[in-house]
Amino acid sequence: MDPIACRTIPLRAEPAPRRPRATPKGRQVTPQARDRVQALCADLPERRDLLIEHLHRLNDAEGVLRHGHLAALAERLRLSQVEVFEVASFYHHFTVVDDQAELPATVVRVCTSLSCAMAGGESLLADLQGQLGTQARVEAAPCMGLCHAAPAASVGQRQVPQASAESVLGLLARGETGPRPLPAPVPRDMAQLRRLLSGELSADAVLAELKASALRGLGGAGFPAWRKWETVRAQPGPRHLVVNIDEGEVGTFKDWAVLTDPQAGALQMLEGALIAAQVVGAECVWLYLRDEYHDARQHLAQALGMAREALAELQQAFPAFQPPAIELRRGAGAYICGEESALIESIEGKRGLPRLKPPIVALHGVFGQPTLAHNLESLWWVPVVLARGGAWLAVQGRRGRSGLRRFSVSGRVRRPGVYLAPAGITLNELVQEHAGGLCEGHTLYAYLPGGASGGILPASLADVPLDFDTLAEHGCFVGSMAVVVLSQHDRARDAALNLMRFFEHESCGQCTPCRAGSARAVQLLQAPVWDAPLLGELSQVMRDASICGLGQAAPNPVDSVLRFFPHEVTEGGAA
Repeated sequence: MDPIACRTIPLRAEPAPRRPRATPKGRQVTPQARDRVQALCADLPERRDLLIEHLHRLNDAEGVLRHGHLAALAERLRLSQVEVFEVASFYHHFTVVDDQAELPATVVRVCTSLSCAMAGGESLLADLQGQLGTQARVEAAPCMGLCHAAPAASVGQRQVPQASAESVLGLLARGETGPRPLPAPVPRDMAQLRRLLSGELSADAVLAELKASALRGLGGAGFPAWRKWETVRAQPGPRHLVVNIDEGEVGTFKDWAVLTDPQAGALQMLEGALIAAQVVGAECVWLYLRDEYHDARQHLAQALGMAREALAELQQAFPAFQPPAIELRRGAGAYICGEESALIESIEGKRGLPRLKPPIVALHGVFGQPTLAHNLESLWWVPVVLARGGAWLAVQGRRGRSGLRRFSVSGRVRRPGVYLAPAGITLNELVQEHAGGLCEGHTLYAYLPGGASGGILPASLADVPLDFDTLAEHGCFVGSMAVVVLSQHDRARDAALNLMRFFEHESCGQCTPCRAGSARAVQLLQAPVWDAPLLGELSQVMRDASICGLGQAAPNPVDSVLRFFPHEVTEGGAA
């Protein structure tokens, strides 16, 4: 072979010129869609973190989110269309459809979580699906925060306690689909905030009272409040405060009760939040409220208006005082956003995906800045602690526990509701002293001490103190203190299956152990006889490898059944 020929490299042919596109790339924005989005969102600033608020405007007006409107919204906020679509399709309360789709604007949701399932929620769902036809979209929904008035439903933005087919059909016929009006908040003088601003109380004195009170975070984790405040206060500014009002744990409705109390509810919580912001130096307060609480949102907006008027007066009295900005944000039906880092992602206008830790949100929270995250009830206690002294709250418990707790009690009791009781109270005491005992014809069989993720305990452990750090030896925890009572007419295995279906529905899908593990667990729990070794292995994987507490705690009810109710596993579920 000629060596010269070997070194000859043939030239590549020039590519044919591309034809110009007849239209621009991607979904095009029509003038009609652009005008509609502009009309509905005209008063909202064009900020990326307000994406979910924009989506709510469109969804409230149209009943759905149409592709053309999403494209127009992406143009308005200068985002890619995929960013808008991925957020819109993540949250359960948004329905994304084609522009030509014709769906009923009103959505009827029926709760099928544990307390409502025990009260006939699934039968109500089937009944409404059969009767309503095309009058409304009927959907199964997770816990709505009406466990004390089960079965619960919602018609548009109207919550329906003790729902029936007749009550739902009546609301639809009358067009009553908006929030219920609640009594207006009673104005407060914000005396404890005034003491702080006047110098009568110092920031260090506030922290000392918090420490003396033993006040803990009351959203589930129970972390000491004073330590959270000190951690955030020590970080460089700017700093933020997030108020978590996104209670979605099955059986939990205490935050709604606190928030809507006209005498000492939303305004007292706001005073506590403003005190916290002043002590830690937070420049912005974010109120994140779950979307199911439409009536509470109206009430909170009223309280917020009153708080801003009070802040204006305080600023005149104390010119050096710079009030923090306060923003009310609305969730969109994602239980995962009760996890603080997922909530912060949602505040930033993103999907509610939990962040990997470290760093913790106290160091790297809203927009990457130090953030104090608190449950609503924790902040509600702050003015009480400062008015009565931390020592007063610390001595309120029983059996060596400190403080008072609000328990959400539902299930087979005569008087379901929210009860303020001493920390360390037992289930038997709670039911007898506050909830009126068990319903006629029912005897205690089991109970959930801490909602969906807190596990299930048998009646033989009904005298164990209910508080943080007291149930770990039994594989359970008190969490947000959502107590669901089961009787001899219920089965623990049925409760575990219902709860695992909840976790499967609410998994954000970010990590495989939770996403695939919860789905696989639902399959295994439907077998007549459970495969205990396989369920135990699956449980361990979910605990060890899930990113956040949802996946890590989801196996608790299953593990409780395997441990305390083995006859329900081996005998094909016979009680």
